[in-house]
Amino acid sequence: MTSPPPAVPPPFASDEAIAAIGCGLLDRTLPKEAWTHAAHFAATFWLLRTRPGMDLPREMPDLIRAYNLALGGENTDTSGYHETITQASIRAARAILAEDPSRPLWATCDALMTSPFGRSDWLLTYWTRPVLFSVAARRGWCAPDIRDLPF
Repeated sequence: MTSPPPAVPPPFASDEAIAAIGCGLLDRTLPKEAWTHAAHFAATFWLLRTRPGMDLPREMPDLIRAYNLALGGENTDTSGYHETITQASIRAARAILAEDPSRPLWATCDALMTSPFGRSDWLLTYWTRPVLFSVAARRGWCAPDIRDLPF
């Protein structure tokens, strides 16, 4: 009989860890290796909760572009900022946050990361690879071509 695989530790254990990601994005000090799939959602949750007056769908693109450039990256037709992924992720984060607005952010992020949206390829449930990774989807919003988002 084989033993079960070891449990994967949750990515965050405190709201302070979430705040560090969000602040690191804003002030462009977050190390590049820390800008993970989970960190993208952590920053989004933090901004949604702590900056309620921010128009995140409109302002997040410039935050990410500036962060990418500050760390020596580029925002091109093949790398860096991606509009469709960002906007879909903001929608997912809003939906998860709305499920339990009083839940600590770290628990919200961990809940998302253990859901289907926690997979880095979750968007391929809604978009075909050619559409999602097209220049048009990177530059602007492209609606899902497989099925509608659930939020």
